[in-house]
Amino acid sequence: MRAVVQRVTRGSVTVNGERVAAIGPGLVVLLGVGRDDGVDDARYLAQKVARLRIFEDSQGKMNRSVLEAGGEMLVVSQFTLYGDCRQGRRPGFDRAARPEQARELYEFFVSLLRNEGLVVFTGVFGASMQVEIINDGPVTLLLDSKKEF
Repeated sequence: MRAVVQRVTRGSVTVNGERVAAIGPGLVVLLGVGRDDGVDDARYLAQKVARLRIFEDSQGKMNRSVLEAGGEMLVVSQFTLYGDCRQGRRPGFDRAARPEQARELYEFFVSLLRNEGLVVFTGVFGASMQVEIINDGPVTLLLDSKKEF
């Protein structure tokens, strides 16, 4: 499972011209599910994202988590994080999970974050979305559950 985590001042998702989710200060997480991913990957990433110390404390050091900072989260499914661009000019997506598996793990990931006490909004799984991200810092991190196992 892969996640691009961005600290934001605000973020939103629009589908067919309608804004379906919006947050103020917090994190936007673009989440990709791989075909070999399972619940352990979702648990690892959810715990990691919820506890990442990337918000500034009173001394201006990145020392607080989104939980401690009182930030919101916007989680957007993004199978293109598994795009393989090593050959040719068109990415291959063979390593991305099938939609049924991806949806189940995506929803599980979101539920884990909510169980941590976070306010979590989502995009629309499988939809063509326009994602607005106003990166703060900028702070952008790439997480991959397989690099830890």
